[in-house]
Amino acid sequence: MKVSRIAFLAYGVVAYIGFLVAILYAMGFVANLFVPTTIDGDATTAAGTAALINVVLLGIFAVQHTIMARPSFKRWWTQFVPKTIERSTFVLVTNLLFYALFWQWRPISDVIWKIDQPAVAIFLQAFSWIGWGIVFLSTFLIDHFELFGLKQVWLNYTQKEARSATFYTPLLYQYVRHPLMLGFIIAFWSTPVMTAGHLLFAGLTTAYIFIGIQFEERDLIAAHGEDYIEYKKRTSMIIPLPPRGK
Repeated sequence: MKVSRIAFLAYGVVAYIGFLVAILYAMGFVANLFVPTTIDGDATTAAGTAALINVVLLGIFAVQHTIMARPSFKRWWTQFVPKTIERSTFVLVTNLLFYALFWQWRPISDVIWKIDQPAVAIFLQAFSWIGWGIVFLSTFLIDHFELFGLKQVWLNYTQKEARSATFYTPLLYQYVRHPLMLGFIIAFWSTPVMTAGHLLFAGLTTAYIFIGIQFEERDLIAAHGEDYIEYKKRTSMIIPLPPRGK
């Protein structure tokens, strides 16, 4: 029915706008710029309690992201949620957990390192923004709108069939298997002032990235078989390097 197609399209658009708000807020949150709550805001909670709350917040996000991204969960989940909006629902839940993290994050202000040289400090700040640029570029190199659910609801609205997924390695993906994750690592660690709270955030998210990569690559091998196995052999996981065996 046309009404359901319109509703699904609206749902997907709302989820996507929610993602844009969340990712832009995340950039300000990590950089301590522009947004009301930041990673290094005023410390109002004892360090031990703050660390525990922050670990729980990040842990909930990691569990949700890991479970909902698995094909086995998707097969079960789409018995109840229409396949057209499965990805948008994943994005929507992720957005809500992002907002909860921003809202409930407890800064821990003890300074681990501080760069006093202005040129180095500016370089690190700029490098962090380069990391965010790599994140966005990586999503567009594959299929940004499919990744965040808009393509699925648009195809449903226009009553067009989705093309079969093919394996390809555009631009950055020729030198590193997970440039998107590389971008996050750069964005999270490149700071002239590293507080204990920021270190906790960067350390736990980086650990989760490497754990998540193992799950993702298992799924990619299941989906693409020998193509991905060969790609894995010749291409670095997270550090950009010239392809091996070429």
